[in-house]
Formats: sequence, C-alpha cells, structure tokens
Amino acid sequence: MNIKTRHPEKVNKPTNPIKKKPEWIRSKILDSKIFFQTKQVVNQNNLITVCQEANCPNITECWSKKHATFMIMGDTCTRACAFCDVKTGKPEKLDIFEPIKISNAVKKLNLKHVVITSVDRDDLKDGGSEHFYNVVKLTRQKNPNTSIEVLTPDFLRKGDSYKKILEADLDVFNHNIETVPRLYTVVRPGARYFASLELLKNAKKQNKKIFTKSGIMVGLGEDREEIVQVMDDLRSADVDFITIGQYLQPSPKHHPLHRYYHPDEFKELETIAKTKGFLLVSSSPLTRSSYHADEDFRKLQDARNKKLECLQLQ
Repeated sequence: MNIKTRHPEKVNKPTNPIKKKPEWIRSKILDSKIFFQTKQVVNQNNLITVCQEANCPNITECWSKKHATFMIMGDTCTRACAFCDVKTGKPEKLDIFEPIKISNAVKKLNLKHVVITSVDRDDLKDGGSEHFYNVVKLTRQKNPNTSIEVLTPDFLRKGDSYKKILEADLDVFNHNIETVPRLYTVVRPGARYFASLELLKNAKKQNKKIFTKSGIMVGLGEDREEIVQVMDDLRSADVDFITIGQYLQPSPKHHPLHRYYHPDEFKELETIAKTKGFLLVSSSPLTRSSYHADEDFRKLQDARNKKLECLQLQ
C-alpha cells in the first residue's frame, strides 16, 4: 500500500504569518480597579462590546477610563471582511431588550460620551436601522447629558433606511471607509467604496447639526497617494473628522499586514489631512474609531465654534 508521507513543515502552516509588532505599538492600563468595574457592568448586563469582539488593542486603557463601545444586534456579522476579527455567520434574532440594557449600562457607568456600533445585518430588511434608532432614543432619554456617537454599517442596498437613525437625537454619525478603493475587492468585498462615501455625504445633508466621521487603516498595501485621495473624497462628502490608524492583523487567516507605519509617518498624514480642511484629525499607530472618542467630541465642538467665529469676523 502506497502511503503518502506528510511533510511536517506544511502542516498547519499559516497562510499569512503575523509580523512582530514594533516597540511603539503598546497598549496600557491606567487603573485596574476601574477596568474591572467596567468589565463587571458589561458582563452583568450581557452586553457585547467591539472592544472584546474585535480584540481592540486599546481595551485596557479605555476600560480603565470607563470608556466602552457597545456593539448591538449580536456578535455575528453577515459580512466577511478580510481585516475584521468579528465572527461571520447567520445572526440570531434581535434582542428587544437591548435598548434598555444599553441605556442602563451608560447610566451605571456614568458615561459622558458613548459610542454605539453594530455588526452588519444584511439579513434584515432595513439593515437594523430601526433597532439602532430605538437604542439611541432610549439611551438619550435616560442619559440626557451624554453625547451619543453611532458607528454604523453601510446599509448597502437598503435604500433610505439609514435615515431612521438620523431621526434620533445623536451627536456624531460615524461610518468607516476602512481602506483605499483599489483594495476593496480583497479587504472589504461585501462593501462598495462609493456607497460608503454617499452614505456619509447624505447623512450630513439629512442632519447638518451632527458631526460626521470616518476612519481608514494603513498597512494593508495602500500607497501614500491613495491615502491622500481618500482624504479628498471624504472632504468632498463633507466629513468633519478623520481617524487614521495602523492595521493590526488579527490572525494568519486574515488579510496580510503589508507593513507597520512609523509614528513620524502618522504625523505626516495628520498634517496633510489638516490641510484638507477636516475639523479634527486623529492619526497614530493605536488610533481607532472609538479611541478617545469623548475627548475628541469636545475638540470637535471647539473646532466648529472657532470656525464659526472666523466666518463671522470675515
């Protein structure tokens, strides 16, 4: 009997080996007591956070400051983006008590600013916009002094369903562009670059009082000119705030990390973005959509006020 010999070096060989992190990418914990208090509130209320599901590198720092980004509509996404660590599959039914859970957690943690995001729910007729609306509405009712930021899916092929969210009393509408258009077919195959731009543009048209925000990861294989083009595209969509952070490959099965950007490169990108006219730019290796979201919201308010003052003086 002819038995094929297995080659040990080929067994479980990673598809995309993970590159060693440079010294400038280090997360930190500020207060272990508060960290565990935040974790307790999240666990006791059976809440899902993107901090945990996406293995965010800033979880220890943010939870030590009582910052958390709540992920609604379950922990299973209908998309399979090559960069994301959230699991893909058939989601469960929506939790009708989730608006109550989220609003209570925000109150218990005494949050000044809360970020509410979600998985993609292509299985729902409205993409989950009604559920988003209910969460935001009840959170506002129970926490009138808390600023509310939503980080939404693209609601691709869901018509004007996104408008329902904008009817809620929110402060920041965030939708991440994620990467440059050339890489969409491999990094974000279920999405469309210009559909995401259109969503951001229409959100501002629908509610001019809100701030619009978007983010991009670097290190996926893009070049400098493409990043600058994304900045121009976001400004043409009247986006107020851009975040630029380092892509960190979650596992060997995910999209390969092309390279790590040096902190000096992030500073250069920040300078370029500021010249484009964004009200605010956050650019660093550990920058994520929700990183320092509360402080950034205050900065956005200050920047808008200064801009209005300048216009009045002209």
